[in-house]
Amino acid sequence: MQWQCLRFDQLTTHQLYDLLKLRSDVFVVEQTCAYPDLDDHDKNPGTYHLLGYQAETLIAYLRLLPEGTTYDGVSIGRVVTSPTIRGKGVGYPLLEQGLAMAEQLWPGKTIEIGAQSHLQHYYQRYGFEAFSAEYLEDGIPHIDMRITK
Repeated sequence: MQWQCLRFDQLTTHQLYDLLKLRSDVFVVEQTCAYPDLDDHDKNPGTYHLLGYQAETLIAYLRLLPEGTTYDGVSIGRVVTSPTIRGKGVGYPLLEQGLAMAEQLWPGKTIEIGAQSHLQHYYQRYGFEAFSAEYLEDGIPHIDMRITK
């Protein structure tokens, strides 16, 4: 898998299309969740987009947000893998790359996420701990989690 970590202004139009399509295919269509995916955080000058390619196909993505954007700490969000490769373990290197990139960009900072509740154990494998009660976001149960450095 080939990884690229880019700011919004570094994305090509094809990369932007691919990441928005992947997010829409999974978060809107597959999860039947109508929500405002385009929240202006993508183009924040401090936001980075981690793209994972297999050949020419985008199969994994997440975004890295600076402190104070969605949480007090640094945040990782929009964590997604393509349905075509789901169950093949691609989510593990995706999150590992995301955490490594967050540490490189913002050394020693707390990382916070809004995790879908059914993925809590996945995030706990990387040291995330819950710090909120379960809540509904766009009709899907979530829980806030963090890693404190």
